Amino acid sequence: MRAGVVNPDQRRGESRAILATALMKPKQGWMLRTAAFLIALSLAGVARAESANDFKTLFANFNACMAPLQLSRGTDVTILFSLNRRGGVIGKPRVTHAQWGKDADPKRDAARIAEVFGRCLPAEITDAFGGAIAGRLFTYRLRAADPETKT
Repeated sequence: MRAGVVNPDQRRGESRAILATALMKPKQGWMLRTAAFLIALSLAGVARAESANDFKTLFANFNACMAPLQLSRGTDVTILFSLNRRGGVIGKPRVTHAQWGKDADPKRDAARIAEVFGRCLPAEITDAFGGAIAGRLFTYRLRAADPETKT
């Protein structure tokens, strides 16, 4: 290797050693431990969703991203949105249907939906798939099943 060029594997090993050393010395400040942790994460790389090349993968990624969302029972919301070729949203997503559960607080649930949906975008998509879907409208349905309702 040339002088000044660092092997990525060597860098990861060094960052793990720094992290381990910082976490084992509780007398040193929390800032050092936090900085070491952030450096280790940035060097190791954080797992990202697979780039979607078809609708099945795109909506599987959306489902995985939206999974932590907890809605009140009986809530059923449909969102209409459009993506650009890079996976970013075009315009503002619209709620085209909303049925709130008995115990639901519509303002709180709507804010939760907007927050989580915003974190899921831009979607990870390939260039080819992005060119094919750019500008097209999509609907995404969020449903918290009500055990009392039979479908």
